[in-house]
Amino acid sequence: MIPLNILVLHGPNLNLLGHREPNIYGSTTLEDINSLLFEEALGLQAKVSCLQSNSEGALIDAIHQAKENYQGIVINAGAYTHTSIALADALLAVELPVVEVHLSNIYRRETFRHKSYIAPVAIGQISGFGTESYRLGLQALIHYLRQHSSS
Repeated sequence: MIPLNILVLHGPNLNLLGHREPNIYGSTTLEDINSLLFEEALGLQAKVSCLQSNSEGALIDAIHQAKENYQGIVINAGAYTHTSIALADALLAVELPVVEVHLSNIYRRETFRHKSYIAPVAIGQISGFGTESYRLGLQALIHYLRQHSSS
């Protein structure tokens, strides 16, 4: 089995998980999510590296560097999902498979959250399952990569 390295990017304000709007995002912290992803990746014989930034530029730099070190990206771009053409362009430029994830169902929230600039460049999107969105996104990306590397 080919070893896979996956980059997980967390966008703005996700460092506040566990404290920020628990009625929407729950009480799980970002550290809890990262631990869940490390454990899940281990079981799937893959590795994950996680980065959270409130800076659009730092996320773009990480995406640019991903081409050399990772086979795919799981991203929760937070509010940048709905505003950042630059993030979408960076993801498109590196030509890596991307899965977009969200803790809440963005389509059941405010109308401005219904537009994702990431979705058109992603192989898929998972939202609304809380922390499970991350686990499902990682599983889907690894399944996709293994399926496409053998064909």
